[in-house]
Amino acid sequence: MADTVLALDDLTVRFRLRRGDLTAVDGVSFSIGRGQTFGLVGESGSGKSVTARAIMRLIPHPPGEIERGRILFEGDDILGKSDGEMRALRGRRIAMVFQEPMSALNPVFTVCEQISDALRNNLGLSRAEARERVIELLSMVGIPSPQRRVDSYVHEFSGGMRQRVMLAMALSCDPRFLIADEPTTALDVTIQATILELITGMIERFGMSLLFITHNLGVVAHACDRVGVMYASHIVELADRREIFARPQHPYTVGLLNSIPRLDGQARTLTPIAGSVCNMMRPPGGCKFHPRCSHAMDVCRREVPALKEIAPGHFAACHLHERAAA
Repeated sequence: MADTVLALDDLTVRFRLRRGDLTAVDGVSFSIGRGQTFGLVGESGSGKSVTARAIMRLIPHPPGEIERGRILFEGDDILGKSDGEMRALRGRRIAMVFQEPMSALNPVFTVCEQISDALRNNLGLSRAEARERVIELLSMVGIPSPQRRVDSYVHEFSGGMRQRVMLAMALSCDPRFLIADEPTTALDVTIQATILELITGMIERFGMSLLFITHNLGVVAHACDRVGVMYASHIVELADRREIFARPQHPYTVGLLNSIPRLDGQARTLTPIAGSVCNMMRPPGGCKFHPRCSHAMDVCRREVPALKEIAPGHFAACHLHERAAA
């Protein structure tokens, strides 16, 4: 991809636990261009958040380790960087909005103290300059009365306001790349729409690239340019947003789309995906989706399908396409 900002090549993350080894991310490859929004979608437990934390080099070691692969940010493999180099990279060039604000934000410090700490360390601002910048950021993300709320604690904000604080913190040092990990989870639909509009507006305003992690295909349809569908540690489909919705090529993607309620007046029964996400401590052989797939064949139980291009820019990992081609 021309002007690629981030490229993952065969990324594999393994956790060595007392019960055995767990491969949370297995051979994941995709790239994100400058100014592009890439949606990573899938059920809980598919490996989306672990992929994001691997990009930020936040996998706890032990028990986790990046076993193989490359993470190229603007052409440099960040897996070869020292801890000091990664601390300089985080915040200033790559930032992340974490899934749970109450877990990511410190309840004993004010909003001003938490955001200004990054500003003073990364940009060398004085205490007064940092405070003014925090007020500016809070106003930018739509928090009312920022001069007063800047000295508030996290518990004094609603869920939607906490997400705005997280976004202000992520944007504080003008990063080039933003990761948003389920930023609309546990928010009502009105607040979700507001947060989405805010994030997409910031991306357009500052020309950043965005990795948007979600299980909500409605969010993908609204916010993303290109989409990767993830299941049980693998990317199973990769395509532009319009292709994913118009011509899904993997049974799992079809199942996700069939489970979305329709609002166009065409009443129909929802078709859930049978079963549940496999036990990653004891995953099935071959294609990990085959126990839930109505099209499963013998080869699906024996061999892991490769992610292959079946149309220009459209990739799928499914033996059905290999059989059709044969």
